[in-house]
Amino acid sequence: MTVDAPSWLSAGDTTWQITAATLVGLMSVPGLVVLYGGVMQKRWSINSMMLTFLTFSIVLVVWVLWAFKMGFGQPWFHSSHPGFLNAFIGKPGPSLSPSALQGQGVVPGAYGTAASLEFPQSALVYFQFVFAAITPILSLGSVLGRINWKAWSLYTILWITFVYAVDAFLLWGGGFLAHHGAEDFSGGYVIHLSAGISGFVAAAVIGPRLQRDREIDAPNNVAMVAVGAGLLWLGWNGFNGGDPYMANMSAAAAVLNTNLATAVAFLVWVVLDVLTRRKPSLLGGVNGMITGLVAITPCAGYVNGWGAMAVGAIGSVIVYFAMNYVSAMRPFRNVDDTLGVIYTHGFAGLAGGLLLGFFADPSMVLSYTVANGKYTPVPATQPSVLYGGSFHLLLWQAIAGAWIIVWSGVLTYIILKVVGLFLPLRMSTENMEIGDIAEHGHEVYPSDIPSLGAFQEASPAVTV
Repeated sequence: MTVDAPSWLSAGDTTWQITAATLVGLMSVPGLVVLYGGVMQKRWSINSMMLTFLTFSIVLVVWVLWAFKMGFGQPWFHSSHPGFLNAFIGKPGPSLSPSALQGQGVVPGAYGTAASLEFPQSALVYFQFVFAAITPILSLGSVLGRINWKAWSLYTILWITFVYAVDAFLLWGGGFLAHHGAEDFSGGYVIHLSAGISGFVAAAVIGPRLQRDREIDAPNNVAMVAVGAGLLWLGWNGFNGGDPYMANMSAAAAVLNTNLATAVAFLVWVVLDVLTRRKPSLLGGVNGMITGLVAITPCAGYVNGWGAMAVGAIGSVIVYFAMNYVSAMRPFRNVDDTLGVIYTHGFAGLAGGLLLGFFADPSMVLSYTVANGKYTPVPATQPSVLYGGSFHLLLWQAIAGAWIIVWSGVLTYIILKVVGLFLPLRMSTENMEIGDIAEHGHEVYPSDIPSLGAFQEASPAVTV
């Protein structure tokens, strides 16, 4: 007798986890590839798409060689008494052995404890990789139009190692913040707040785009923006739906809550445009959509439907006024954040994380325990201010948010200064004046025969 898999493997959970990971991967390639390629000016379209593919590839190699275990492995520092050091970072190492590829998945808990999953470890490694990959790609949006691709490549390696892996371990890998009650369902803090802060710091350190790029900052293809935004919206079903690590009622609730909050945020943004006598534009609506997706991310499986609507609405209002009014204040007006990542990801991620402290509903169920034929629900979250009258969760959400802001900001600054010792952070002024042809040898819409000569020194064109 032969069997396809051991008894611990659930075909349903395995299928969903791989599917969810693929949906998240599609948010980066092609989702953000297409969105960035469309929203940037024509002469920066190739550069923005190329850097997205480059980042995705770099992170995967770094992830399987050492970073996954830094975020989701055994604590690097062990002691008989739980303390800060042994809950700060995991011990680095490769995730390429047969057991890592085909053995049973293990999700870490507080201070080195762990729980077994019903899908292979490789599914967990890949699922967490697509989260890791999208984070620097999001912060890339802050520095498009002037970042040196070589410097960005080295920066990505160091940033994943020293910023992302630490944040992931502290909140998802059973680290210090998670042990004390901070929660982040799917990355409002670990991914979006971190990306927003790091992108903003990078934009400040590297400096602004050319003056003409800032004055004529119009997308070259709005249809590409719409397609990329649509891929983000639906890809988010895997982003939030995959984080219960089970194909169950919690995953389904997270998917519905995600879409509900996003729809409300989009509509609120449109209404605010009308109320402030602006024209309701597609680009503005996309900002509202992204805000809703980001704000619900730390809450998706922890709030009920009313809470999801509230998070979408409140998050949209906060980010709308930040983008349109706070942006005129210091230090924001002095930093050229190309795509406003600090607002749609930084502000939105922080808002969602703090709103969780108000709207988390302990009646939401993550899973069930079974004993003597009786099913006992396992609450997905702790009591909150509105559902239980407790301020404990809100307090630790604030502490976790402050940690992400400080750690991501300070380490990003240090990493960039170190990289700058070896490589220029900015493109040359000459290349910035020319754009894609100077950097990559071709442009997104070749317009005349002479320009095609640039292809001769570039890589061969894609063939089908």
